[in-house]
Amino acid sequence: VQIESKEVDKVEGISREVTELINSGVELYSNPPEYYYTKLAELKLEMIAEATKDANARAQKIAENADAKLGNLKKSDMGVFQIIAQNSSEEYSWGGSFNTASKKKTANITMKLVYQVR
Repeated sequence: VQIESKEVDKVEGISREVTELINSGVELYSNPPEYYYTKLAELKLEMIAEATKDANARAQKIAENADAKLGNLKKSDMGVFQIIAQNSSEEYSWGGSFNTASKKKTANITMKLVYQVR
């Protein structure tokens, strides 16, 4: 049986009650709950916008410090998108990471922007 619900507290309660069934002699195998962020597509768009804005501000500052002006954007690449447990020491992976074991999560995205410099 697989249970999917947005009522996380109820699913966690049911998961804990499985121990009582096992102790009463019922044979079963239970996996711990998995937690998914249901608005991932929207989050990615927001994070891409924020990361791009931040990358542009950094490029502007670098150009300014070099007595240059930032030209047109030549190329942009989205790097790794990762979801890890909040306050985790999980290492970042070039292939990305998608934590489902932790209820509280941190999302990271990397953007690479290449500009002309004048």
